[in-house]
Amino acid sequence: QVQLVESGGGLVQPGGSLRLSCVASDITLEHYATAWFRQAPGKEREGVSCISPISDSTYYKDFVKGRFTISRSAAENTVYLQMDNLNPEDAAVYYCATGYGAGCWGDWFGMDYWGKGTLVNVSS
Repeated sequence: QVQLVESGGGLVQPGGSLRLSCVASDITLEHYATAWFRQAPGKEREGVSCISPISDSTYYKDFVKGRFTISRSAAENTVYLQMDNLNPEDAAVYYCATGYGAGCWGDWFGMDYWGKGTLVNVSS
C-alpha cells in the first residue's frame, strides 16, 4: 500500500529555516508529480510547491517563491522542501501528496495519496 511520511517540522523563530522530508513506500516518486501543501488552523488547505517527473520541473506559489525550494532524491525515494526566511504566516501543518495520475500543471491535480503531515510553528 502506498504510504507517505513527512518529517522535519518543529518550532523556529521568524527568519529561520527548516527542511521537510517526504519518504514514500510502494510508489516511486521520481515517476510521479509530488507536491507540498499546508493548512493553518482555521484556514483552507493550500498548495505550496510541486515537482514534476517531466524534466524535474518545479513549481511554487507566489507566497513562497524565492524562500522555499523543492527537490527529490531518487535513491532515497524522498521529496524535500527547504524552507528559508520563515515568517509567522508560514506556520501550518505541511503535507506531501502524489498520485499515479498527478500533475503540477494548473490546479495540481490527481493527488490521490497523502501523508499525515508535519507541524511547522514560527514564533518569536
